Amino acid sequence: MHPQAESSKPRLLDLVRQAIRARHYSRSTEKAHVAWIRKFILFHGKRHPAEMGAPEITLFLTSLATERRVSASTQNQAFAALLFLYRNALSQDLGLLQGVVRAKGALRLPVVLSRREVAAILSRLRGTVWLMASLLYGSGLRLMECARLRVKDIDLSRREITVRDGKGQKDRVTIVPAKLARPLAEHLGRVRLQHDADVRDGAGYVELPYALARKYPNAAGEWGWQWVFPATRIYVDRETGRRRRHHLHESVVQRVKEAVRAAGVSKPASCHSLRHAFATHLLENGYDIRTVVSRHGARYRAVCQGSRIELSTQGE
Repeated sequence: MHPQAESSKPRLLDLVRQAIRARHYSRSTEKAHVAWIRKFILFHGKRHPAEMGAPEITLFLTSLATERRVSASTQNQAFAALLFLYRNALSQDLGLLQGVVRAKGALRLPVVLSRREVAAILSRLRGTVWLMASLLYGSGLRLMECARLRVKDIDLSRREITVRDGKGQKDRVTIVPAKLARPLAEHLGRVRLQHDADVRDGAGYVELPYALARKYPNAAGEWGWQWVFPATRIYVDRETGRRRRHHLHESVVQRVKEAVRAAGVSKPASCHSLRHAFATHLLENGYDIRTVVSRHGARYRAVCQGSRIELSTQGE
């Protein structure tokens, strides 16, 4: 192994992490980029990336398609990680990559759930998981968008949810279905009691996005910044020493798959299937999909009140 690679590898990955965080990419993106960069370095005998370039990247990406038989999306993810490494961490322009064998993309149709199937799935869920799954369907949220909701992003008086930093780092507004307004308000009431108890116990803080913690040092303890779906446990932040709660881990909502089996639904449905059903059922009801992504609250409420989307009762 080259001595330069031995001494520079940790610094290189730290540089990658810094570049990712400076661009406010998600933690999952950071984790994936670092993992692919490690695999690239190991594939070439732990050579330092600065000593390599387009030929080595071409060889690595081709091996993913021909030897490991990865999907097209997986190969694209690896390519994106290496592009980021060279362009943003090493400041090198790779130019065009010639001769890369591309992985074949699978042509898969999305899973389409009927209203009856959605109701059957939701009826097998309880409590917080039921509420989150219902928001995936009734508000069209992605799983992580739901998990990362903060109190200030919900306006029950207008029956709106503001999604911050969604896909493509874009904000958008979506609806709170009428049948979820009361359960969501009751849930927030319970979360508020938990937050008040945390504050009395010297905790009650959350992580803030970007540099807001430095700009507004007290905001991390304010009610509006708290997670709508907080974790059950408190942790101590290493940098600040504050006792915090993270948002509920997304794996908890993966119980939807168990509910699918319990409901006797034979389709390979997941959390994302509920979000897809949201748009599908609105389109079936004759709504223009552009109305669904509009930022005007009045149009959202019209969709919410007029659609035939039905949610299962909570069954508690």
